[in-house]
Amino acid sequence: MTQDPITRMVAQNLCTGCGACAGLFPDAITMLEDPINGRRPVVNPDPASRQAAEVASAVCAGAGSDWRDLPRTDILDADWGPILAAWEGWSADPEIQHRGSSGGAVTTLALHALDAGLACGVAHVAARQDDPRRNETVISRGRAELLRGAGSRYAQASPAEALGQVAAGTEPVVFVGKPCDIATVSKAAAADPTLDDKLPLTIAIFCAGAPNLVATDRLLSRLGVPEDTAISELRYRGNGWPGTMRAGWRDADGETHQSAEISYAEGWGGILQSERRWRCRICSDHTGAFADISVGDPWHAPPSGNGDAGRSLIVARTERGRTFVEEAIRAGALIADPRRRDVIARAQPNLAATHGAVWGRRLAMRISGLPAPHDVGQSLFSLWWRLPARQKLASFLGTWRRIARERLWRPVRIATEG
Repeated sequence: MTQDPITRMVAQNLCTGCGACAGLFPDAITMLEDPINGRRPVVNPDPASRQAAEVASAVCAGAGSDWRDLPRTDILDADWGPILAAWEGWSADPEIQHRGSSGGAVTTLALHALDAGLACGVAHVAARQDDPRRNETVISRGRAELLRGAGSRYAQASPAEALGQVAAGTEPVVFVGKPCDIATVSKAAAADPTLDDKLPLTIAIFCAGAPNLVATDRLLSRLGVPEDTAISELRYRGNGWPGTMRAGWRDADGETHQSAEISYAEGWGGILQSERRWRCRICSDHTGAFADISVGDPWHAPPSGNGDAGRSLIVARTERGRTFVEEAIRAGALIADPRRRDVIARAQPNLAATHGAVWGRRLAMRISGLPAPHDVGQSLFSLWWRLPARQKLASFLGTWRRIARERLWRPVRIATEG
């Protein structure tokens, strides 16, 4: 039997797990969470489902995206995607600022869109209520619901699963997701003007990759949470900038316990990032080039401890995004000061190096006979060429070693969710 394009995308390690295909065709495609490979779509084995997968593949950004239509005026735009304006700021709501990963800008901008009547809902992810180790896609319609998703969620997430609900509805919805999610949503909106009309604003969250469930369980072990216990809470960031990682659980008697806390640096750098999926390591956009607005940490002016009040780096990618941020500032929802456009490079030096390594990694994959994403119109070779010689070589040879060590030529097969 000929493999459908969505199953092939998963098998070839190109799927980002955004969930758009399952959201648009829920009767044909289901998102399952494999502990190793992450959230990935599984296509039903019938002709109608395979046909749905053919249609869905047209909006999938897993195999690559097209940068040619993005407005770029200089080398900064070429490297990072369009940067019309930038700010450092934080939520005027003290609770949102405190609970957010940095300054609470994403939650504030989403809430302002609801308050200003731009949208009736916000599609985003939040901790799954029955299992906080995992994420679920929700459409929030008020402050309390939005706060469920405040703070980083360093776990597999598929927010584009909401596209089906948005397309079937009549109300405008703001979409919040990782850069890879936004890239697919952008393709879907371009292909369907009706859907585009229902997405008045997209907000991307800077992302260095999504760890799998194995990494989450390893984090829980480091936090001292007993195995096979009922997790009641799992916080990766927030409650101060950058915040600490901690968990809560219930014992057999129903009593709730709180774990010890570890720093963001230890949790992310020492545990979670080692289990990012391979597709994340060959991603060429970690800051949301296709969004209206993208938001991340201003690491060029780092916090003095784990509990600083917090600030966000806010980047307008489109005129629509710039107008909305300026309106949020004028309305008093967001407190922010303008920054030079190159602040993104100063704030995210690690992501700059990551973008540069992608060309070498993908070259090694192609020489090995492995399919690699192809981002049309993006200057990946230029980014790679500007790396120091040692990093250039490491991007290529390191990938060769990883291909051999992890046997990346083997097709990815998704286990049933447990």
